[in-house]
Amino acid sequence: MIYLQQIITSFIASAAFGMIFNAPRKALMQCGFAGMVGWMLYIWLQDMEVKAVTATVVAAFWVTMISYVFAKKYKTPIIVFSVSGIIPLVPGGLAYNALRYVAQDQYDLAVQFGARAFMISGAIAAGLVLAEVTNQVIKKIAWARRP
Repeated sequence: MIYLQQIITSFIASAAFGMIFNAPRKALMQCGFAGMVGWMLYIWLQDMEVKAVTATVVAAFWVTMISYVFAKKYKTPIIVFSVSGIIPLVPGGLAYNALRYVAQDQYDLAVQFGARAFMISGAIAAGLVLAEVTNQVIKKIAWARRP
C-alpha cells in the first residue's frame, strides 16, 4: 500500500511541476512517469539499504535516460522531461531543516542537514552528467557501426 501511495504522489508531483514549468500538455504524462520511475527506484534502493547519495545518483541517471527516450520519441526538448522527473529527488526537506536549525542556533544539526542536502544535490548533478556521457557514448558507438 505504501508503494502505491509513493507511485501516485511522485507521478502527480512530477506532472504538476511540468505544468508549473509550462511543459506542453501532451508531455505531462511522460513528465509524471519519469518522476515516478526515478522516485520508485530511489525508494526501492533505500529499502535495500543503499546509501541515499548512491540511490540518488542511480535514480537521477535513469530519470535522465528515460527523458532522452521521451525527447526523441515525442520530439520535445529533453529538459521538459528531466526537470520534472528530477523534482521528487530534490532534498527540499533537508535544506529546510538545515535552515530551521540555523534559525534555532543549533549549528551542529544545521551543518549535518546542510551537508546531507548538499551531497544529495551533488548526486543529482552526477546522475545527470553520467547519463549525458552514457548517451554520448551510445551515439558514438551507433555512429561508428553505420555502414
